[in-house]
Order: sequence, then C-alpha cells, then structure tokens
Amino acid sequence: MMFAAQDFSGAARRAAHVAATALGWRPGEFWTATPAELVTALGLDLGLDAQPQAPADTAKLAALMEAFPDG
Repeated sequence: MMFAAQDFSGAARRAAHVAATALGWRPGEFWTATPAELVTALGLDLGLDAQPQAPADTAKLAALMEAFPDG
C-alpha cells in the first residue's frame, strides 16, 4: 500500500522503518525521540561543509551549567 507524502501515518511508518533498520531502534525508542534527534542520529543534519567542533573546555562547561541549571 502506498501512502501520500502528506499522510502522517505513512511518513511515520517510513521513518520508523528507517530508524529500525539503520539505527536498530525499537518502537519505544523511535516514538520517544524528537524529529530533530532522528535527523541527527541519521546524520542528516550535517552539511557538506560541516566541521567538527572541539568539545567544551572546563570554563565553557561551567558557564553553560550556570546559565542552564538542572533543577
């Protein structure tokens, strides 16, 4: 059965299939992921000119922790 491009259930079925086959995700992992997480996990958010970023140093991490406290 073919689904129209605008059909949510068809798009979700195709995305779940890709997540299962390419990433090994189970249904629960797929349904709890955000669309952005799926795109990132599949590597679709990387442009051809994307450059890896260096990890945050201690000072940057401390500043982020202060700016965005948990709790």
